[in-house]
Amino acid sequence: MQYKLWFGDDSVREVIELRQTVAEQRDKNGEIKQRNIVLEAEVNDLKTGLEAIEERARSELGMIKKNETFIHIVDSKPKDFAK
Repeated sequence: MQYKLWFGDDSVREVIELRQTVAEQRDKNGEIKQRNIVLEAEVNDLKTGLEAIEERARSELGMIKKNETFIHIVDSKPKDFAK
């Protein structure tokens, strides 16, 4: 009977491992839930507001409106990537 308790199917060791697996999965689910909340807010913003669409078009697609002047500022010192 002791053998079955410690080493058999549904043993104490197996229950502990399953509890650990469940805890890890809950942590992952929490992270995914947070990411989904952020994505949902972004989707709602894109559906309802033109400002978000314009901001994305400017940053990702380089949109410039009529009668606007594009100014590109370049650092005078090159970045040192060796550090």
